[in-house]
Amino acid sequence: MDDNPPSVDVKENKLLKGTFSVVGIMSTLVIYGVLQEKIMRVPYGPTHEFFKHSLFLVFCNRLTTSAVSAVFLLTSKKALDPVAPIYKYGVVSISNILTTTCQYEALKYVSFPVQTLAKCAKMIPVMIWGTLIMQKKYKGPDYFLALLVTLGCSLFILFPGASELSPYRKERESTVWGVSLMIGYLGFDGFTSTFQDKLFKGYDMGIYNQIFYTTLCSCILSLTGLILQGNLLMAIDFVSRHKDCFFDIALLSTVATASQFFISYTIRTFGALTFATIMTTRQLVSILLSCVWFSHPLSVEQFIGAVIVFGSLYAKSFLRRKPDTALPTSHKSDEATVPLKAIA
Repeated sequence: MDDNPPSVDVKENKLLKGTFSVVGIMSTLVIYGVLQEKIMRVPYGPTHEFFKHSLFLVFCNRLTTSAVSAVFLLTSKKALDPVAPIYKYGVVSISNILTTTCQYEALKYVSFPVQTLAKCAKMIPVMIWGTLIMQKKYKGPDYFLALLVTLGCSLFILFPGASELSPYRKERESTVWGVSLMIGYLGFDGFTSTFQDKLFKGYDMGIYNQIFYTTLCSCILSLTGLILQGNLLMAIDFVSRHKDCFFDIALLSTVATASQFFISYTIRTFGALTFATIMTTRQLVSILLSCVWFSHPLSVEQFIGAVIVFGSLYAKSFLRRKPDTALPTSHKSDEATVPLKAIA
């Protein structure tokens, strides 16, 4: 007779899976955050050159993710044929490229902590696009939470710490450009996740299938953009002259790809709200690490804004945790649209 009841084995198995998810997401995305700030804001070489070709980063990230997802599809013996019309993958891809480009470009004008906290306001465009595209309806607490997060983000952006200057613009101009790019990021990001939700519900589509075709389209489009802008050879020349930049970009693409699959695994196993809690923690850790690593001073107003934002997000996760455990798997998977655009 087995001394260990089935419930104990299940709990131990869930603990191992949970540890795997938390460690995987936290490690890959924290490294990703540090690397993207280093690449876009720290000069390379004795001449102190800045890497300016953000679309090249998009191309490298998507190329790596596309190749890995193709391997997953082939090894799992799943069909490589597209499930939805190619143009629908293309719509997600275009929106995703614009999202990621705005994200990288914004780092030229605002610090990583400002950008990371501003991302917390993505629920606002998601609610807007959800209402327009999916005809979703939201309750009063959802709007109140969005208002609190917006307030916290506004405090963090409008009251920067002393000596927080951009290497590309100075003072007020830096803030205006940075905020404009972050608004673009939030708008495109909200559309991407909402349209992915629509694809998942409209077609019998697996995660790897969507990742493969979306990133494949992104590779083609970003490569085309680099060629038309004349930046492809310039970017290659830069990384050939600065080997440390080459290794930074290679590692960035690797952890970006790995994080996509950790995120997908987490949402499939534990649901979207557990994932949201992990992501909130990751954002907090990333901000603290960036402040220490890159010497970003925080003003009192920024500290208050961060408390408001993270307090609101944690409250949302814990207040809704009990209903989340009662939801059937099919319902939870409907919410699992964040990972495929995600990172960015």
